[in-house]
Amino acid sequence: MKFPELIDSRRVILCVGSGGVGKTTTAAALGLLAAKRGRRALCLTIDPARRLAQSLGMEEFRADAQEVSQERFTRAGIEASGSLTVMMLNTKRTFDEIVERYASSPEVRDRILQNQMYHYVSTALAGTQEYMAMEKLYSVKNDPSFDTIILDTPPTSNALDFLDAPERLIDALDSSATRWFVRAFQSTGRLSFDLLARSASIALRGVGKFTGTGFLEQVAEFLTEINDLFGGFTQRAREVQSALRAPDVAYVLVTSPSPMAIREVLFFSERLTQLGMSSDAFVVNRIHQHPASSPPEDAIRDAVAQSGLKLDDDVVPRLQSAMKDEVTQAAMDASHLRILDETLVLADPTPLRANVPAYPYDVHDLESLHDVAKLLAIASA
Repeated sequence: MKFPELIDSRRVILCVGSGGVGKTTTAAALGLLAAKRGRRALCLTIDPARRLAQSLGMEEFRADAQEVSQERFTRAGIEASGSLTVMMLNTKRTFDEIVERYASSPEVRDRILQNQMYHYVSTALAGTQEYMAMEKLYSVKNDPSFDTIILDTPPTSNALDFLDAPERLIDALDSSATRWFVRAFQSTGRLSFDLLARSASIALRGVGKFTGTGFLEQVAEFLTEINDLFGGFTQRAREVQSALRAPDVAYVLVTSPSPMAIREVLFFSERLTQLGMSSDAFVVNRIHQHPASSPPEDAIRDAVAQSGLKLDDDVVPRLQSAMKDEVTQAAMDASHLRILDETLVLADPTPLRANVPAYPYDVHDLESLHDVAKLLAIASA
């Protein structure tokens, strides 16, 4: 199987990897490849570079869907019979939509949305971004407007945190501490320490001296109101969790030749296997290539002279030094990638593998993104 067949056979593709290895670029390139194959592709991204958005003809990525214009494809010399739509995840907006969907009344909805504690939970609580990325993916998965949905997963310390995010968020909302607050608040509409166990009451009074009881009441009110929509929210989270394990979902693991990045991506692959999922493909970005040859000094001087550029006298030794550095880096990359090569040979089935070179320029425009897409199109297991 090759990437084109993977795109044609899967509804959802998740790009997984540690931060800084090129997940966003890979996701965008897969989206472009899908559009070239006549698919209506949606690329959901987390924190894209502004230059990438501008290269696609947009001022910036937004939470609303934006389609890359066919005119932009034409100017870049790209034939795309399908379409490429991009959307940036807005964590709070996605959480707001859940509240609006499951609140029992407009009054409950408004109290939750206006609560200070809710503002913190929906924007800054650890794990919220991971869960909301999965929630957004689930909400658009069955949208008939798209054939292929590609997700650039959040840049967390553990790139597979999103797999556990639904369960962890449920556990947090259904913890014993949550039930304490709800029990102490529900009967009177104010936080009553008398209804709590003595040890908890003393502890919370101590916290209240530092934060003010108003803050604790905001917490209690939020937890009580969120309890109102807990049943629907829990069911939704279970559905999201199940969707990540569906047969129409593919996992593309993205790495660089860095030893730490390779160790992490192999750990991610092993964990996917433990969870009953497969590592369908690997993309290795920024691989330094061993130069075919090192031109002699006279050839370099002739090339500089023919360029018509006025360069410093020391340009030749500097270019030769850069060539030697590239040779050294290429040898190091090959050495670091050996463990990945050995692991993939033993995998059954053997996953797809694509090597993307370290370009002398940033991949931030449609033309260079097309270069990556073409490499993905010819990669194989």
